[in-house]
Amino acid sequence: MRKNPRSAIWFIIILIILAIFIQLPKISNVHIGNKTFGFDSNSVFKALNIKKELVFRKGLDLEGGTSLVLKADMQGKSTSQKTQALNSAKTVIENRVNLFGVSEPLVQTSVVSNTDYRIIVELPGLTDVNQVKDLIGATAQLTFWEEVASTSATPASVKKTNLTGADIKQTDVTFDPNTGKPQVQLTFTNDGSKKFAQITKRNVGKVLAIALDNKFISTPRVNQEIVSNNAVITGSFTIEEANLLSNQLNAGALPVPLTILSSSIIEPTLGTMSLEKSLFAGILGFIIIVVFMIVLYGRLGIVASTALVLYVLFTLTIFKLSSVTPYGITLTLSGIAGFILSIGMAVDANILIFERMKEELRSGKSKDTAIELGFSRAWTSIRDSNAATLITSFVLYEFGTGIVRGFALVLAIGVLISMFSAIIITRTFLRLTYK
Repeated sequence: MRKNPRSAIWFIIILIILAIFIQLPKISNVHIGNKTFGFDSNSVFKALNIKKELVFRKGLDLEGGTSLVLKADMQGKSTSQKTQALNSAKTVIENRVNLFGVSEPLVQTSVVSNTDYRIIVELPGLTDVNQVKDLIGATAQLTFWEEVASTSATPASVKKTNLTGADIKQTDVTFDPNTGKPQVQLTFTNDGSKKFAQITKRNVGKVLAIALDNKFISTPRVNQEIVSNNAVITGSFTIEEANLLSNQLNAGALPVPLTILSSSIIEPTLGTMSLEKSLFAGILGFIIIVVFMIVLYGRLGIVASTALVLYVLFTLTIFKLSSVTPYGITLTLSGIAGFILSIGMAVDANILIFERMKEELRSGKSKDTAIELGFSRAWTSIRDSNAATLITSFVLYEFGTGIVRGFALVLAIGVLISMFSAIIITRTFLRLTYK
């Protein structure tokens, strides 16, 4: 960076304005004289026809949600097959939950005994237990049934064909062009398409029933042989039911039946007290750090404290901006702990820089030279310590569960922004101060 801080300070000012704009709360119906004013930072997205809102995503411990304990039926399976089936069921449930758009769900397995295999599911923001059960509890075994020719002794009945949900490549929700009702469109694999063509060829004029978990959901009549790889499930679907069926089929069928042992709704008030205590501890620690820096370093401490305030502002802005992406950051109590920890690391970088500056001043260097040498010589220590923290965060995120991954992600983002705060913001402010 050039020693002239003018361009850098304008860059920082622009970032501050954008961050404040994003962080301002929604204001409506403010009366000043005869005029009414309002403000909403989401108006930018609305103007661009983007159906997203800038909010802080909160986890189960802060927002509340639903917790389920599911038991897998492992009857007739060997020990090795049980473990594989349990992990496969966990993967299917995770896929279904991800299709449902739940933020930072927790899905984990638990083996209580040789006959008791369980899956624990925690979903933030969802408080409709029945909806959650429909989403993850159904086996989602899709089968196709054809008519059996009737005789004088037996009426017409149906038998299962060799075409199943495993032959489906993808499903989508569409609308019937004639009735406008929602329907589920199926796209078969190559093998599934061949099976479907053979089945429809021998069943022209007959009913080809479609069953989900052995319950018939649609009974369309075959008008002609269908050689394409597409089919449509019609019925008295609502848009929610059609989306649910499509999500279940896209995620795949459960390898084993699951029964719900327990279900509970977790109220957000359970985490409110913990959140308040955590925020109080964080604010108190922040104030103590500011006082410590000012007492110990004087004017340098004021500069560092200002940079620290901006660090907090920019980090919270990143959290809020991430809510408009599919991989938004979900704040949990563990994530807040990681954020508070990163504040301490941001201060540590400033202390390293200031101590190196003091050494340069004691050796007779000018203030301008001491600033540049202090930053350049402290950089290697800052880089190495932060790199070690980032590596640890990566390992925790890669191999940890939902809560641990949230902590690791927030800590890593905090470390990266703290490096920007120390190297760019603090240096620019010091150059301006001494200039």
